[in-house]
Amino acid sequence: MRRLFVTGIGTAVGKTLVSAILCRLWNCSYWKPVQAGDLHHSDSDQVSYLTQHKLQVLPERYRLQTASSPHDAAGRDGLLLRLDQFEMPEIDGGLIVEGAGGLLVPLNHQELMIDLIRHFRLPVVLVCSEYLGSINHSLLSFYALQREEIPVDFVVLNGIQTESTKSALMAHLPKGAGLIEVPWIEDISRMDMDELLTQIKITYGTGKKDN
Repeated sequence: MRRLFVTGIGTAVGKTLVSAILCRLWNCSYWKPVQAGDLHHSDSDQVSYLTQHKLQVLPERYRLQTASSPHDAAGRDGLLLRLDQFEMPEIDGGLIVEGAGGLLVPLNHQELMIDLIRHFRLPVVLVCSEYLGSINHSLLSFYALQREEIPVDFVVLNGIQTESTKSALMAHLPKGAGLIEVPWIEDISRMDMDELLTQIKITYGTGKKDN
């Protein structure tokens, strides 16, 4: 039974796509604790669509109106997010939990997304995509997780990665972390999930490889 928290090195790096892939790969339910903005086309809606409505998608704990940092979006809605307001859903089987933004996105002026991960006591799947500055953001995320002693089950390389970027990340990969490589997808709306699953490369932390 896998229970994992999917986070990323920043916004728009592919956390929702990766969450859908993992839900299908391991037959897990999906939960997004905080949705900020895009309430008519939420991440939960996207995961439901991408998994062909075959898996359980749980309702968000908070649905905030503004596409912004959770602490800002909550404030605009007259709310204050606190860790003690979040409880893991009581369900059977595996669960993929998707965070909002990156590790240091504020929930309020004292608590961050990384604190929510510790609160849930879940290992992490960290999603990385390549752009100018992504190596720095990736390594900062590695160090933040290691500092907080949060286990990293997998690092995901989402989309096209140059060999120089990949080698830099591999040189600093968190201890025990496996690697998942997801190919570049031109049009996610036309994606065939079954076909995509055959193209994903998984290297487990033990060194076992599964294509």
